[in-house]
Amino acid sequence: MSFEDILSRARPETTQIHRVIIAAPPERIWEAVTDPDWTVRYGFGGRSVIEPRVGGTFTVFAPTGPRPLDTDPDIIIRGTVTDYAPPLRWAARIHFLGDENLVAEPETHLCYEIRDRGDGTCALTVIHDVAGAPLISIIISGDLEPEGFGGGYPFMLSDLKSLLETGHPLPVSRPTQKS
Repeated sequence: MSFEDILSRARPETTQIHRVIIAAPPERIWEAVTDPDWTVRYGFGGRSVIEPRVGGTFTVFAPTGPRPLDTDPDIIIRGTVTDYAPPLRWAARIHFLGDENLVAEPETHLCYEIRDRGDGTCALTVIHDVAGAPLISIIISGDLEPEGFGGGYPFMLSDLKSLLETGHPLPVSRPTQKS
């Protein structure tokens, strides 16, 4: 699939909102989305490191295991924390660094919100403003999963839900070869 083919499938929305209900308390979900030892266990397996303060750094490493921040050449996302309110909300302005096409897209705004529903479950909502970033928009949507580009936020949130509720991540499926 060419870069142009991918862009032709980009969503017109400038903000994507993805939500999942998880049978876990807010503190446990907060730990899972902010602790680097948790973030490597679900989704695409990238290690996310958040400096816990407004103005702090947000860094995501390529999914090859934990490494020190100051020596890792495989940083795929770098950003600045814009909101940090444990255990309910964190947000950051982020820039994707995975390849030259992603680097060319503008900074986007990512926000995680956790809402206790009062019944032993919480709603985890990921809000990602991708205005002016069509490639990022299509990648995070999960629409390219059949082509092997990953399941975006739909898969990541489903995987996190499974891990928190059962102790096991979802199996990673591989795309089938087209004849």
